[in-house]
Amino acid sequence: MLFADIDYLTGDFEVARGFVGTEGAHITYVGAAAPEHPERFGERYEGRGRFLVPGMYNTHAHLPMTLLRGYAENLALQDWLYKRVFPFEGRIDNERAYPATLLAVAEMLRFGVVGVTDMYYYSDARIRAFTESGIKANLCDGVMVFDEETRYEQMPNHDLNERLVREHHNTADGRIKVDLNIHSEYISNPQVVRAVGEHAVELGVQTHVHISETKLEHEECKQRRGGLSPARYFESLDFFRAPCTAAHCVWSEPADWEVFAAHDVTVAANPASNMKLASGFAPIPQMLAAGVNVALGTDGVASNNSHNILKDLYLFALLYKGSTGDPTVVTPAQALAAATVNGACSQGRADCGTIEAGRRADLVAFDVDVPWMQPVHHLVNNLVYSAQGTDVVLTMVDGRVLYRDGVYPTIDIERAIADTQQVADAIVAEL
Repeated sequence: MLFADIDYLTGDFEVARGFVGTEGAHITYVGAAAPEHPERFGERYEGRGRFLVPGMYNTHAHLPMTLLRGYAENLALQDWLYKRVFPFEGRIDNERAYPATLLAVAEMLRFGVVGVTDMYYYSDARIRAFTESGIKANLCDGVMVFDEETRYEQMPNHDLNERLVREHHNTADGRIKVDLNIHSEYISNPQVVRAVGEHAVELGVQTHVHISETKLEHEECKQRRGGLSPARYFESLDFFRAPCTAAHCVWSEPADWEVFAAHDVTVAANPASNMKLASGFAPIPQMLAAGVNVALGTDGVASNNSHNILKDLYLFALLYKGSTGDPTVVTPAQALAAATVNGACSQGRADCGTIEAGRRADLVAFDVDVPWMQPVHHLVNNLVYSAQGTDVVLTMVDGRVLYRDGVYPTIDIERAIADTQQVADAIVAEL
């Protein structure tokens, strides 16, 4: 496809106008003038009233939890988990997880997400949905331990992880990647943490973990672990030897940020979820200043209610101005970096995240010819502060259009909606 005479976001988060051509899975031309032999790109996409940006990444989600949208509301985290979420989740299986995952993928594609980092269970169902839909995905199957004696080698997760990596890691032309997971410090033990970290290094994969989501989690860890915060606890067990995405980090401390920067740990910020569950405001400006790679996530819809990454982008750009009293922190460029190239980095996708020749053709077109995006003094500012998720008119992954003007070429959206509702109703009836 040749995006012609279109405004596009540069790697410096400025706006340029020109032509962007894709062939196969890659961007092969970017320039101010039309390329020679434009017919080689196939369809010509006229750029008037459009803004082309790199695909966005949702670096922390729990996609089958789409089944719980609106189900557990106005509760403290522990009540939310133990009284509503865990009983409902106990009724999910692979068959029930599949349509919910597919629906969640459709929602993300609608809002310009080209890649998701998903922490959950029922990996075979999720891989099926990811493969069929065409989205990029890093997925892990949750490891949860409720005692201090269990060893990782004794758990079904050990063999499951080996099978998932063997059968699915870097499949679908690299779109599908398998990570290893520890849910959190408080649902683990030291030998399992160390062993999972070692297993990730042996298998050559990344890891994903919740860290310091709540003050209670953070402080109780220090009581249990000889004064170590969750980040320093994981570091002490060599968990960060493999590249890691650490979700939330709301109550992390300066020493933790040093750990993240030293070990190239990506922090997945989840502003909407953290607000809804009253977890607090992550110290994002301080982490950025410390050199931490910060990306963006929605968390599950049970604690956010949508996978609209533009909503989290807007909150990410505003919240920390209010929470710090400094209107200069978190610039629009930093917010867009978190949503795009930083997210690609967190997934280990070095050939993604920017609009440059040779990069993967992961592109999103916004309609800017709408009242709330006009007039334009600086299109980047409008994108961060004014754009709506529904302004996305095209989402392309590896050169393949997966959403365009209300149409999902790879997903039967009506069936995904109906099947997910049927599963949700069945689970509620069983509780």
